[in-house]
Amino acid sequence: MTQGSAPATSLDDGIVAAAEACLTAVGRAREAIHGVIFGQEQVVDLALVTILAGGHGLLVGLPGLAKTKLVETLGTVLGLDARRVQFTPDLMPSDILGTEILDEDAERRRSFRFVKGPVFTQLLMADEINRASPRTQSALLQAMQEHFVSVAGERHDLPRPFHVLATQNPIEQEGTYPLPEAQLDRFLLEIDVGYPDRAAERRILIETTGVEEQRAKSVMSTDDLLTAQRLVRRLPVGEAVVDAILDLVRSARPESGDPLVKGKLLWGPGPRASQALTLAVRARALIEGRVAPSITDVKALAEPVLKHRMALSFAARADGETVPGLIKQLAGKL
Repeated sequence: MTQGSAPATSLDDGIVAAAEACLTAVGRAREAIHGVIFGQEQVVDLALVTILAGGHGLLVGLPGLAKTKLVETLGTVLGLDARRVQFTPDLMPSDILGTEILDEDAERRRSFRFVKGPVFTQLLMADEINRASPRTQSALLQAMQEHFVSVAGERHDLPRPFHVLATQNPIEQEGTYPLPEAQLDRFLLEIDVGYPDRAAERRILIETTGVEEQRAKSVMSTDDLLTAQRLVRRLPVGEAVVDAILDLVRSARPESGDPLVKGKLLWGPGPRASQALTLAVRARALIEGRVAPSITDVKALAEPVLKHRMALSFAARADGETVPGLIKQLAGKL
């Protein structure tokens, strides 16, 4: 784990009591989100997993699939201060982080004052993140990893909690800058946002085109969320689940992995993927009303945790292989 502690492997009375209270709050939050976001159950759950695990998420989907609305709803329901930044090629690091301006007082004494940018929030939506230049992306990378920013040599801490939910259009790639591998690795999950089914789309048509539209309501506070995030790190992880996580992540590496991937990958997931999967399975268990994760959770989260941490070789792409396909085969061996 990032903090140097081993995963808990047993329950105590304190964890059980805290889990029962947290399960109720998380259940209400989940219900409130689904009252505004119709369909997309898996997307909502994965977004909640990301935040409860204390991480950042990359939402990949076509325009008009309620990605922005989902982030706004999450901010309201979870009691978070949320902001949105539209990423464009001319966006500068200072437009996100903030900048120093020169002030002059009544006695004509001059001094610099730091004006905070939109990154100083608890939930930042980075809309179309791959449209920003590498320079701007790298500025956001430090904030995502370190939870502080440096401007003119001065450190400025970000609020707690701090989460980035970024969006990306999977088909419109002209004029974009692909995210570097180092930044992709900072995202806990990559979440695919697909089209709603017919029943959900019918409900969307009826309930969003009338005079009044359903609006999200706050269900949790920031303190409630921080308590839930601390609880996630305390939930026990059985030895079988730990072994399944290690088996899966290590099998997806090109040099020492499963024979299934030999010659098919340029690179695979590192230890950060194992850490992400360990946190994510705990959060998923909590969302589903359990106090300990199972191997089923590992299989369910294998693709969103690993997909953006792997790259196919040219030969594998020519043979029609896909990263999700390889992950599905590897997870099937658990």
